Amino acid sequence: MIDPHAIRQDLTRHLALCRQILDLVEREAVAFRTAEPGGQFGCFQEKKALLGQLETSVEALKSRREEWLAATPAQRAQHRDIDLLLRQNQDLIMKIIVLDRENEQSLLRRGLVPTRHLPPTNRQRPHFVADLYRRQGSVSSLSAPTETVSPVEGT
Repeated sequence: MIDPHAIRQDLTRHLALCRQILDLVEREAVAFRTAEPGGQFGCFQEKKALLGQLETSVEALKSRREEWLAATPAQRAQHRDIDLLLRQNQDLIMKIIVLDRENEQSLLRRGLVPTRHLPPTNRQRPHFVADLYRRQGSVSSLSAPTETVSPVEGT
């Protein structure tokens, strides 16, 4: 049996928390753009303070998710407002991720991230492997024509 009121309440609380986080990440972005001294440190402290609330909220949503998924499609169809809240939460989370990624890039450009916290090199080059294959293919096509053999044919 689902409790739509409790699900709605948890999603609304999480949405409010995500709005606080988005506000914080936006202020951090402004601090980076204006080169406000110490502005990033204050945001860092606020992020740490919100982390506990976020963990609690995510745990509550995990249990509600199981409850929601156990409901029949007919039961879920009766509560379209919950679907809307889910989408709003997802949209807000994506905005936070994108903006936080931009803030991370600003930190990296300014050299404010300790080297042990730097992302792996290939994270900065998401198409690294594809480019290697592409270059390898173009090099072999420039040389004498060769016969291509599929790995499956040799078996």
